[in-house]
Order: sequence, then structure tokens, then C-alpha cells
Amino acid sequence: MIITTTPNIEGHPIKEYKGLVTGETIIGANFLKDFLAGITDFFGGRSSSYEAVLAKAKDVALREMQDRAVAMGANAIVGIDLDYEVLGKENSMLMVTSSGTAVVI
Repeated sequence: MIITTTPNIEGHPIKEYKGLVTGETIIGANFLKDFLAGITDFFGGRSSSYEAVLAKAKDVALREMQDRAVAMGANAIVGIDLDYEVLGKENSMLMVTSSGTAVVI
């Protein structure tokens, strides 16, 4: 399935619009990741543990959105938008949402 942030796909005219499609996930970060991130913040550098959680959350949201598009009879999604938020007490949860327009090309 082709997914893109652009409103169309070059060389593939949109034959039918199926409608809005979304995907959501909320993932918690555990104490060990918080502790390791704190050490990284102190010494500088990137937090690979948080980056892995962020990548997983994004992948889950996109996969869920694609599954919903297939169920609608679409074979592509255009105009994708990703949003990230932190939730929960002490911002211990990460929410990733994806949205786009399911289409047939």
C-alpha cells in the first residue's frame, strides 16, 4: 500500500475516495527507560530507549491506519498527518495518532 503525506500520488490518478482513516496508539515508558533517559540528559546524547518506543508507537499507528484503509477497500492513503502527545501522570505515556484519506488508485 502506498502511503504519503502529499494530497496525490504522481503517476497514479485517484479513482475513488473512501474517506478519513485513522490509527492510534498509546504506549507507556517504564521506570528503567526514564532512568536511562535521565542519565542521557545529564551526560548529553540521544536516548535510544525512548527513540525505540517512539518508533514502535509510530509504526503501530500507521499499521492500524493501513489495516482500516484495506477494510474500506482502499489501496493507498494520501494526506497523512502524524501527531505526538505525552499523557498521564508525570507524562509517562506517549500517544501517537495518524490520519489520512483512504483512496483507490
